[in-house]
Amino acid sequence: MTEEQAKLTESAPFLRLNRIMQLGPVYLVYPGATHTRASHSIGVYHIGKRLLKNLSERGAEDWLTKEGINSFLAACLLHDLGHFPYTHSLKELSLSSHEALTGEIIMKEPMKSLVGATGACPELTAAIIDKEKKEIQSDELHFYRKLLSGALDPDKLDYLNRDARYCGVPYGAQDVDFILSKLQPNKERGVDIDSRLIPNVESILFSKYLMYRTVYWHRQVRAITAMLKKALINGLETEQITGEDLYDLDDYSLFSLLEEKINNSSPINGAKLVEYVREGNIYVTADEISPKKTDFQAFRNFKDRAKFEEKLAEELRGDGFEKIKGEDIIIDIPEPVSFETGLFITDENCNFSDSSSAFKPQTVDSFIQTLYTIRIFINKKYKENIKTFSKACSILEKLVN
Repeated sequence: MTEEQAKLTESAPFLRLNRIMQLGPVYLVYPGATHTRASHSIGVYHIGKRLLKNLSERGAEDWLTKEGINSFLAACLLHDLGHFPYTHSLKELSLSSHEALTGEIIMKEPMKSLVGATGACPELTAAIIDKEKKEIQSDELHFYRKLLSGALDPDKLDYLNRDARYCGVPYGAQDVDFILSKLQPNKERGVDIDSRLIPNVESILFSKYLMYRTVYWHRQVRAITAMLKKALINGLETEQITGEDLYDLDDYSLFSLLEEKINNSSPINGAKLVEYVREGNIYVTADEISPKKTDFQAFRNFKDRAKFEEKLAEELRGDGFEKIKGEDIIIDIPEPVSFETGLFITDENCNFSDSSSAFKPQTVDSFIQTLYTIRIFINKKYKENIKTFSKACSILEKLVN
């Protein structure tokens, strides 16, 4: 890393990433998971630099420029600048994407000048990260976008290894050295592979699935996320907070903001949820429902979901839940997740989905379906009554119909 690139990590926007945990509340389940988005970003830069060096030696230098290379490296280092706590859990809300926010930060001072001082073009750096930017269009930009976001991108190669290591689980470990040694550059597709790397792609797909199932979407992690998400949604809906209030936050200032701005007059009582999370009074799992058993799309809209929670509370009263309210129930629907397989296998002359891999599209789809479990979380004070909650699935089906 050059002196100019190191100065990027000393800027206020980057230093904020030191105060955002890479995995949010996962540390409450896996105590070692206290690594930050800053350390992850430096890891992505490191792998991105190695990736570009290897590809340049195999022919990519024919279409790369010095400014473009520096822009790609800056994009690797700064790709998470726009992240705020629980960004990925709020995709259903009308908030700016973290990629768009990152692009905006890069195009403002002091980052614009700092990026320029590295030999990078700030406009190109922002466009590599934010694919919605249309001001620049070039083959080199297209190539860098493919490298930064794809089936074998430096982001994924870093976070799977890093997350697994800090959580103390074996699922995410990837052979980065072997992968980088076998990638071939392609001006249109970014990188191609031959059949020798098919097992590595399969490993990434299955590792990502296992990390979601056991770490990222662990039921207690989902409960904590759902509680804060409900508080945030309530605050945004009642206009007690705005998207702009969230964009520059870190993990610590998020709690301060919620406690300051969300008052107890709300029907959902968002401030109480935040207090519960801070005190470790986490909602417990009352029921798990497979999407195959009910139309979970009916709960996608968070406004309708709140109504279902109120109705479910009404149905449960008188069966050991006499005082239960809608605010004591959360219907948790997982966010959309994708498993990228867009690679071309050169020696088999086909795409990955048509290759000799055992991971056919239907296999990948089954991963996603298995992960999409609807959970009903209830206030911990009703934990002893959970045994009477077995009828939740049938109640929800009745409410949907």
